Amino acid sequence: MRNYDFAPLYRSTVGFDHLASMLDRVMSTDGNANGYPPYNIEKSGEDSYRITIAVAGFSDDELSVEMRNGQLVIAGSKPETKANGERGAFLHRGIATRAFEKRFQLADHVRAVGAATKDGLLHVDLVREVPEELKPRRIEIRNPARTIDGTATA
Repeated sequence: MRNYDFAPLYRSTVGFDHLASMLDRVMSTDGNANGYPPYNIEKSGEDSYRITIAVAGFSDDELSVEMRNGQLVIAGSKPETKANGERGAFLHRGIATRAFEKRFQLADHVRAVGAATKDGLLHVDLVREVPEELKPRRIEIRNPARTIDGTATA
């Protein structure tokens, strides 16, 4: 595993410490920890995204989707059952129903607008809504030699 030194970033920037700590968290997480459950992240439009997570075996009541501190937190947990299962002893148990928690760091102005389950998949729709004051706007260039009505002055 590679280690990166973010000290130069701290010396030459102000206010980007959260970015360095986020990169540090991403680099330090174990690659195997993110394997369950499998998921997709897709861009469905210019400012819209969809996260799809395979949640076979989980009901809607056993899943939660929350926004916390700029993160989307998706969790699933099954109530405790008998070791044999509800219907009898398993001869093979290949469908994983262990508890999970997935965290996705969201960019500024990205928020979840809906979540739905269909065919064993949880779909979470996200949209980026940039406030009007942050959108680019055209600034008119005025010529000081002209008056407000457009006529030239001497």
